[in-house]
Amino acid sequence: MSITIIQGGNVLDLVQGVLLEHHHVIIEGDRIVEVTDRPVDYPNAHVIDARGKTVMPGFIDCHVHVLASSANLGANAGQPNILAAIRALPIMQAMLSRGFTSVRDAGGADWALMQAVETGLVPGPRIFPSGKALSQTGGHGDFRPRGDLLEPCSCCFRTGAIARVVDGVDAVRLAVREEIQKGATQIKIMASGGVASPVDPISNTQYSEDEIRAIVGEAEAANTYVMAHAYTARAIARAVRCGVRTIEHGNLVDEAAAKVMREHGAFVVPTLVTYDALAQHGAQFGLPPDSVAKVASVQRAGRESLELYAKAGVPMGFGSDLLGEMHAFQCGEFRIRAEVLGNLEALRSATSVAADIVNMKGELGVIAAGAIADVLVLDGNPLADIGVVANDGERVEYVVQRGKVVKGA
Repeated sequence: MSITIIQGGNVLDLVQGVLLEHHHVIIEGDRIVEVTDRPVDYPNAHVIDARGKTVMPGFIDCHVHVLASSANLGANAGQPNILAAIRALPIMQAMLSRGFTSVRDAGGADWALMQAVETGLVPGPRIFPSGKALSQTGGHGDFRPRGDLLEPCSCCFRTGAIARVVDGVDAVRLAVREEIQKGATQIKIMASGGVASPVDPISNTQYSEDEIRAIVGEAEAANTYVMAHAYTARAIARAVRCGVRTIEHGNLVDEAAAKVMREHGAFVVPTLVTYDALAQHGAQFGLPPDSVAKVASVQRAGRESLELYAKAGVPMGFGSDLLGEMHAFQCGEFRIRAEVLGNLEALRSATSVAADIVNMKGELGVIAAGAIADVLVLDGNPLADIGVVANDGERVEYVVQRGKVVKGA
């Protein structure tokens, strides 16, 4: 079995929040087998000289849409299936180059795309797919235009669609079973209005509590969990009380809703960089005017929400939720988090906390014996300067994924 040594770097210990100077990371196959400061000697090993560099776990983005090659999600769903898939390839490769060795797709990506990456057919981050997110009629996943005729939604057959429309307790039970049968590793639902959809105000709650509980029950029966798009305090608390494990976005939370989340052991995945990107570039890149008008209502509140979650003790995972050409701003989320929470918490959100969210605690998001060998070598110390990771990957010198070098200096 091949051995790789990342030699002499400063290993970031995310638990203590310190750099372990001049340590060696020994990788055998796809696993880390040792992290040590003692001299090592493996005559036939592949050696990466990391002296003076920072060595840390690969990043995990807990909210992406790799198939969203257009900011107009309705148009994205309407493109031919093969084009939707092909346009995702450079998006995934760029994520990997920035250091994101894993992503949780929040609607769109499926088992087949996950397998294409796992088998080495295409380069990209490890994907935890949700399949098609579930949306009620008129909900955040319903991109049919308003009119006097509402035709049946064909979204579940479109590669570029991030969601499918399904209503009723029995129907959502079946939909969960179908998405899990097709390979979803978790279930995504739309539990409130949203920005990118045309006809649902952000203040709306979506799905009845009976429907949400049915969805959660089916996910739990399959040993997985539910993630919910939710903005308002009312929608957040309602979803969490129904058993939802992770709240996506959560910009309009209040202290009471954050307390409910903490009491139920829920996570939140803020996605603040997307609102900055949408405010500045959304119209240019095809976001419909009705959606552009919604951005301001959640942009400022999103930053304030970080303090509420931190005060309540709600663990925060890293999310970007970018669309189309705006995927390039993915690393900007680090800077936003660091400004409010500090550099260490920003880094933890994309490593140890994110690994917990995707149920890979101890295997991802850590440099330790037994962990999967997803490792970055950075030119600089992100504890001292978040700019080391908050650019477009320019200072990510090496990316090691499953023990293989996929980006080299």
